[in-house]
Amino acid sequence: MTKKNYYLMIVGLLIIVVGFVLMAGGGSDASDVFNEQMFSPRRVTLAPIVVIGGFLFEVYAIMKRFR
Repeated sequence: MTKKNYYLMIVGLLIIVVGFVLMAGGGSDASDVFNEQMFSPRRVTLAPIVVIGGFLFEVYAIMKRFR
């Protein structure tokens, strides 16, 4: 693996972290109050797609050959 592979792996790791940050939050301060934000499209749809994309980018970063 070359230096470029490691740079690509760092980019993939950052994509995964962004996905988990998008997934965070949505909880309620009081246990007897239901918060609808927990099921927002950003947390349910967008964030998992970003995380999976980050993992796929990691596979690409490992398999890519530079000459």
